[in-house]
Amino acid sequence: MRILVIEDDHKIANALKKALEQERYAVDVSYDGDDGYAMATTEPYDAAIIDRMIPGEYNGLEIVQAMRQAKIHTPVILLTALGSVRDRTKGLDGGADDYLVKPFALEELLARVRALIRRPTEQQASVLTVEDLSLDTNNFVVKRDNKTINLTSREFALLEYLMRNPDRTLSKDAIISHVWNYDADILPNTVEVYVKYLRNKIDEPFKTNLIHTVRGFGYKLGNN
Repeated sequence: MRILVIEDDHKIANALKKALEQERYAVDVSYDGDDGYAMATTEPYDAAIIDRMIPGEYNGLEIVQAMRQAKIHTPVILLTALGSVRDRTKGLDGGADDYLVKPFALEELLARVRALIRRPTEQQASVLTVEDLSLDTNNFVVKRDNKTINLTSREFALLEYLMRNPDRTLSKDAIISHVWNYDADILPNTVEVYVKYLRNKIDEPFKTNLIHTVRGFGYKLGNN
């Protein structure tokens, strides 16, 4: 899952980035409204955390409004020091999905992010399954044929993205956009390398392969 943080306070922004990455999210950070607006309206994200009072041509609320006008439905949490009922109402009416007043506990923010990401797919369980492969998104446990498989954080993120889109061909660009940070140093064969890592762990030791290459298009996970 890929998350955008738009926050001009570098200390807060970096703390959010660190906490979210520890939860195994890919995180992009912008420190001003202009850059944040460009990222929010052109890059695919699973959630965004936006400071309402961000400096620049666009403030946080204007960024959210621009996203909604562009039919971008990325869930948004607005961060602000303005905590009155009127301010919260204005933020929610402007298109935000949630509103958190500073100062806040990181644990609460992380819980709200998890809730927002679940919201569009409420019927989807926290444990994803494809054939005999399962992935527990809460406890970061992967099993196949009831055998636990140890994955790195990046391998886990890649597998989760594949499992959230079973039997769907995913291009390399789509995979990079959802699994790696915006500023990550991605080499031409990075996706191939990590797909190979996954195959060595979830396919090679078992009778059937679940990860398939669709030549010229990308990869898909399923039974054929």
